[in-house]
Amino acid sequence: MISGSMPASERETVSDAGVVNSTTASPLARFPHLARARVALVHDYLFEAGGAEYVAGVLCQLFPDAPLYTSIVDPRTLAPAFTGHELRTSFMQRITHQKRFAKALLPLYPFAFRRFDFSAYDLIVSSSSGFAKDVRVPPGVTHVCYCHTPAHFIWDLNTYARSHASRGLPLDLLVAPLLPALRAWDRATAQSVAAFVANSAHTRSRIATVYGRDATVIYPPIELSAWHTSSERDDYFLVVSRLLPYKRVDLAVRACTALGLPLRVVGAGPDRERLQAIAGPTVVFEGRVATEVLRQRYARCQAFILPGAEDLGLTALEAQAAGRPVIALRAGGALETVREGTTGAFFDAPEPEALAEILRTFDSTAFDPAVIRAHAASFDVGVFSERLLALLDGVLAARTTNGTERGYARHAGQAERIW
Repeated sequence: MISGSMPASERETVSDAGVVNSTTASPLARFPHLARARVALVHDYLFEAGGAEYVAGVLCQLFPDAPLYTSIVDPRTLAPAFTGHELRTSFMQRITHQKRFAKALLPLYPFAFRRFDFSAYDLIVSSSSGFAKDVRVPPGVTHVCYCHTPAHFIWDLNTYARSHASRGLPLDLLVAPLLPALRAWDRATAQSVAAFVANSAHTRSRIATVYGRDATVIYPPIELSAWHTSSERDDYFLVVSRLLPYKRVDLAVRACTALGLPLRVVGAGPDRERLQAIAGPTVVFEGRVATEVLRQRYARCQAFILPGAEDLGLTALEAQAAGRPVIALRAGGALETVREGTTGAFFDAPEPEALAEILRTFDSTAFDPAVIRAHAASFDVGVFSERLLALLDGVLAARTTNGTERGYARHAGQAERIW
């Protein structure tokens, strides 16, 4: 269910929409402060399907009665996790719901999120790699931000613009004049976040550098039971990725082409035409595939290749859940999800030659699928849920004030930093 944002006068009829009831069947039953809190969820946008959207979907499952506020929803790309969940969109939904147009509306996003009214809630949980964390926090309301990364297009514009190059107006020309104001805005609004949660130690470091704030690392989840191992092995290497320049799929394509090794590339995106132009006959582009096909691709590959520097890289964890080793660039979140020599191997430079050197002698039989899958189990959705719910309950407990009607502080001014 998708609805536009509601003015306060209309919100009286839905003031209990975010209440999560504590019952014996509820995962919140062991978290008393969280169980009785009125919760609102916030996410940047829902017009693509990536790791951040998967996390937002898990939040919706944890808080089924909490509405999810977002800037724009594209119903055509909406994941099943959001089906039936109450989605409240901003005024931007009336302008467009297509990603190719939505990015041109960059200056409007801060205003879209600041216009949402959260006065009826006790807790805001935002899932953000852009502007979702920049919501207006009413006095006494607690805001916890699950940060996938401080916005790359604000804090690393040159690299971001080069890696997202397209035929349209260059992103750096669009954003550069706004950069000083966007950075000041982003840094200032970060101070109204009571607690930051980072998706990796890599992101935690960026949060400290950009916002001057500490963060608790809780890795994003995979659903271990969704992936299976196989006793059968095929000869191909595998990439699963959106086909965008910054994903560096070209490194895998060039390396496998040079060595004549079979490579399957699963995923779609605007970089496909360029990648096909540099690919040799051993490289197959499969586009988007059904989940069951993807399970088989993971389980039967020689190894999964993660060629770019990711803030975390959920696909590498999915491959490990299927018992397959990962060959990753020695950078970013892969340093936290891949155990060298046990669940995979690293190449040291973002160059096809460096990757080819690893591929030339790679022996997948040296890795034990059971050991790899056991490592992936530590990232299961159950582990994520337990840690996140405990953290949220702890934040609320720390902000509890005796004598208030709902048990939560109603202090004026910015939310204090307590985590």
